[in-house]
Amino acid sequence: MRYFLEVVRRGSITEAAATLNVASSAISRQIARLESELDTVLFDRVARGMKPNAAGELLAAYALRMQLETERIGNEILALKGLQRGEVKLVSTAGFAVDFLPAAIENFRRSHSGIHFHLSVGSAAHVTRLLREGEADIGLTFALAPEQDIKVEYSQSAPILAVMGTGHPLAARKHVALSELIAYPIALPQKKITMRRLIDACCSKKNLLIEPVLSSDSIDAILSFVNAGGGIAFSAELPIRKLLATGQLAAVPIKDRDMNALQMEIQSLSGRTLSQAAKAFLSTLIVKAPTPG
Repeated sequence: MRYFLEVVRRGSITEAAATLNVASSAISRQIARLESELDTVLFDRVARGMKPNAAGELLAAYALRMQLETERIGNEILALKGLQRGEVKLVSTAGFAVDFLPAAIENFRRSHSGIHFHLSVGSAAHVTRLLREGEADIGLTFALAPEQDIKVEYSQSAPILAVMGTGHPLAARKHVALSELIAYPIALPQKKITMRRLIDACCSKKNLLIEPVLSSDSIDAILSFVNAGGGIAFSAELPIRKLLATGQLAAVPIKDRDMNALQMEIQSLSGRTLSQAAKAFLSTLIVKAPTPG
């Protein structure tokens, strides 16, 4: 079943074999054995690999639930020792990995040093995929709309701010308009990133054209560019909270209403029962997140 689930996730026997570090022939034999035992075909063989058919999707949903339940029970047994051992699997977009998550993990481990963490960082789609596949317990991302099968454990409005050096001509303003920012060099996230899609939509609505001098999927690169005096970037408050507190950067609210549509979300998989360690860390994250209002 483990081999079967990996083929479902990767879409091909070759990629599943590489992930599991076993021979492709071993996976092929197990898939054939499973289909023989169930007396049904589980995959459609397509040009780019293998796609589960209706029977395959049904079995995959059941197998994933059983796998997650097995992991949870194992963690619950460890939890009987008072959170002395266990693991929490996290996935987030890049902004949360700059400071917020590392600080939260370090704070949590002061009381629960036996808990180990795994953190994967990627796009919002990456967060959703790992939660759905059971590869992560908790996800942190910025979102514009609900996702199917995803439970929002915590949500808070995350207005997009104009970020700049403290000596920038606009740094002392109470707020700015998008139309005022285009006169300065601008760094933007790449187009696949949720915040960039919102920025582009707002600019299109106002008939504004932003030609970034730097685009990147690395928030560290963008903030370093701004910190070096390179111009203006965009961010929610949470990823830059420490930089603002230490006076390394300034952030000015943007008065265009559509720039307030972004939501910060802490997510899990709907219907999944989290381990005691994951539940405890989730509570820590919610306490440390921005409070509504």
